[in-house]
Amino acid sequence: MLKRTVIIVKELLTGNEAIARGAWEAGILFASAYPGTPSTEILENLAGYKEIEAEWAPNEKVAVEAALGASIAGARSIASMKHVGLNVAADPLFTFAYTGVNGGMVLVNADEPGQYSSQNEQDNRNYAKAMRIPMLEPSDSQECKDMVSIGLDLSEAFDTPVLIRTTTRVNHSKSIVECGEPKKVAIKEYKKDASKFVCVPLNARRLRVQLEARTAELLAYSENSPLNLIQWREGCPVGVIASGMCYYYAKEVFGDAVSYLKLGFTWPLPETLIRRFCEAHETVYIIEETDPYIEEAVRMLGFGDKLCGKNVMPRFGELTPDVIRTACFGKSADTIDCAGLSIIPRPPVLCAGCPHRGFFYELGKTKNIMVSGDIGCYTLAYAAPYNAMDLTICMGASFSAGHGAQKVFKRGSGRRVVAVLGDSTFFHTGINSLVEVVYNNSNTVCVVLDNAITGMTGHQNNPGNGLNARGEIANRTSIEAVARAIGVKHIVVLNPNDLSAVRKTLDAMLSLDEPSLIITRWPCVLKRITQAEIEEFDKPFTTSCKVDEEHCSGCKLCLKCGCPALSFDTALKKARVDPAHCVGCEVCKQICPQNAITVN
Repeated sequence: MLKRTVIIVKELLTGNEAIARGAWEAGILFASAYPGTPSTEILENLAGYKEIEAEWAPNEKVAVEAALGASIAGARSIASMKHVGLNVAADPLFTFAYTGVNGGMVLVNADEPGQYSSQNEQDNRNYAKAMRIPMLEPSDSQECKDMVSIGLDLSEAFDTPVLIRTTTRVNHSKSIVECGEPKKVAIKEYKKDASKFVCVPLNARRLRVQLEARTAELLAYSENSPLNLIQWREGCPVGVIASGMCYYYAKEVFGDAVSYLKLGFTWPLPETLIRRFCEAHETVYIIEETDPYIEEAVRMLGFGDKLCGKNVMPRFGELTPDVIRTACFGKSADTIDCAGLSIIPRPPVLCAGCPHRGFFYELGKTKNIMVSGDIGCYTLAYAAPYNAMDLTICMGASFSAGHGAQKVFKRGSGRRVVAVLGDSTFFHTGINSLVEVVYNNSNTVCVVLDNAITGMTGHQNNPGNGLNARGEIANRTSIEAVARAIGVKHIVVLNPNDLSAVRKTLDAMLSLDEPSLIITRWPCVLKRITQAEIEEFDKPFTTSCKVDEEHCSGCKLCLKCGCPALSFDTALKKARVDPAHCVGCEVCKQICPQNAITVN
């Protein structure tokens, strides 16, 4: 008899790539997400598997609703988002925890300790506890892949959605992954069951009782889950409890000198296993990012006198090995001496040729206004040289917050509000905010900065640029048509590189006493330009500017546009344009009072 040869393929994958691979291998049929660092690449990689219906959603709430709909219809599904996205998606997920699933459904939530690209730092393990849904925490790429399949099996076994909580280092770090073949998972039969899926109070009260019964079953599973394991160090009085990437951080600091309780199934926590571990050690370190989620549970079990947790560790930021070493032992690892060399500060700036530059240059010069901002590349306009943003809270909040402020200013100082957000943010939650402005007859000047892409997260398509997650032609939603349908009467679409048009339009809209909308439309300088955009925008980014030294007076006014392609030669006292960066947007040319900047 011939023996079948099993070939094990190993690949070096990021956590996000591994999650996508795991979804494919586990037979997931439907995937939806909204881009957001550090989770973005999950959906981008899922879109590469032709067997999976992978889609960008307008926002995270819609992504979860689409995924739960696919689950109820009988397919395995996945939704993914960054930590603040779960705030948006919490509404349907809380109720889906009541109803349960048909096909398995997992939600990947990427927390960001350290806030490298986020407006806050929150620990979404608390959501699992509040929602009463099981939670898995992978530590490396192999576990990222494996836990998708485990999560789907748990979802179907316990009739519940499952939360997979990652962090930035897990999402973006690479490790070896053993890859397999995709499972053949049949779509389950859909059966109409209003008592299960229609959450009117009569049904919801009964489902709430079932939720508690399921929690007890999950607790029993957690105690025996292979994802929770003890690594004993005989005779050692010190133990470490950790989950996720913190396990590897701890291993780097403590090595093999201590015992470890590695937690991969973290809601509900295995109380008996934790008790057994703590009883065997005199001192127990709890390494976790960022809230004392595990620590509080251990203290409630009566082991507070043994713990070194947030009384030693920082309550915020990443718990890197150096941070742990300093917190526990009062010293950091040896580092490379930079020999006294100073590091040049390089804050993030708008790219050369960024279509937001011209608009914010003019907006920054406008007197007696408040600028209500939003989440995107354009948030950088808060800094010099523009100083053209007064507040930024969360996705889609600029119009709403601006409206509230404008109502107050109208009663007092008479200050005007200009509220700005990007095209992707408009489709995310900006539409609702614009409804608020129009419905309540606000004279807030609303601005959509349409650069035809979701720029900040790495150029993902959105409903406004006519391409889907795979780059295929899709129905295009018109921002101005939506605004007209909402009831905006005063709408102007302009090229933000035309400073005269920007100035004229801002002045005109600020003179009105009713809702207005400005749409600045020019493609992101870094995106791949489609043939349609070449025709629409008259071949953008094909020229560059240069300085005529004879006419340059050295006044430095051109530098006020903040373009990184511009510099100043202190020896010659002349402005310079770097042709390697300049794309010929001509904003600096319009600013120069000496007409010393020309276009090649």
